[in-house]
Amino acid sequence: MVSEKVTLINPQGLHMRPAGLFASTMGKFACDVTVVTPEKEVNGKSPMALMAAGIPCGTEVEIRCDGADEADALTTAIDLIKSGLGE
Repeated sequence: MVSEKVTLINPQGLHMRPAGLFASTMGKFACDVTVVTPEKEVNGKSPMALMAAGIPCGTEVEIRCDGADEADALTTAIDLIKSGLGE
């Protein structure tokens, strides 16, 4: 398992569009992807779980990847969040 912390910079937080982009991108990897906030842990491959988590802008999240391609998945996840998830 590998993990890294990153701060969500999207002005509206993790709403439908960025949650969908994150989940679909992570779905390309074989490993498990978990997004951890101070309050909960959610499946990073589920757009509904990510939206339901209600993660606002400025929240520090930990991305955990566990499986065969975990290092590549973590790098992609962190880069995606740092880029603003397309917003």
